[in-house]
Amino acid sequence: MNDYTTTQLLYFCNQIVSGGTIGYPHTEQEQLLWNTLDYVAGVDEAGRGALAGPVVAAAVVLPRHCKSISGVRDSKQITHKQREEMLEEITGIAVCIGVGIVEHDVIDEINILQATYCAMNDAIAQLQPVPEFLLIDGNRFTESTIPFKTIVAGDDSSLSIACASIVAKVTRDRIMDALHLDYPVYGFAKNKGYGTTAHRHAILQHGTCEVHRSTFLRKLFETQYTLFGEK
Repeated sequence: MNDYTTTQLLYFCNQIVSGGTIGYPHTEQEQLLWNTLDYVAGVDEAGRGALAGPVVAAAVVLPRHCKSISGVRDSKQITHKQREEMLEEITGIAVCIGVGIVEHDVIDEINILQATYCAMNDAIAQLQPVPEFLLIDGNRFTESTIPFKTIVAGDDSSLSIACASIVAKVTRDRIMDALHLDYPVYGFAKNKGYGTTAHRHAILQHGTCEVHRSTFLRKLFETQYTLFGEK
């Protein structure tokens, strides 16, 4: 890594105009950082707002001066089939990929924000070589020994973050598909644990299962005390 301070790196990164003006994920921020660094990681999560299952984060380091990967968008803007195809392409191009998974019981114990940070840090810790800078989707992040910048809607503007979004989403979808086999009445294969009308009705009819996040359900069904064995 070149001898640049965190302040200087953030200054360089902040010179880039938000990617929303281009309309698709690009590497303008990465390109600027690649002028002085070799390894820049994009970081994103999936499943933060779900009622069941884990939160999953991914971190992706693309090769220097990678300009585009055809079809890559925010994972929520493309189909399941497209995400699976993109995952294969991203895996073939990326320098390295890390994935962090924090289960539902830990989410209940430490809250979803801290669980998301843990998943992100676990994903980052898996990267080899170690990234020199992080581009993180969102408006805040925990303390890190690696310089970073948070970007609201980063998966719309940063190619590295968009790749991480796809890796996290596909990984979590596969987990929820597997959980559907154990708990078919909740429709996890379709709703991926999110609070759809059908999912909420299934909870009211059958009660909760062990992979539901009880802290989320207490808020959502605050008047449905029988769901939690309370009187």
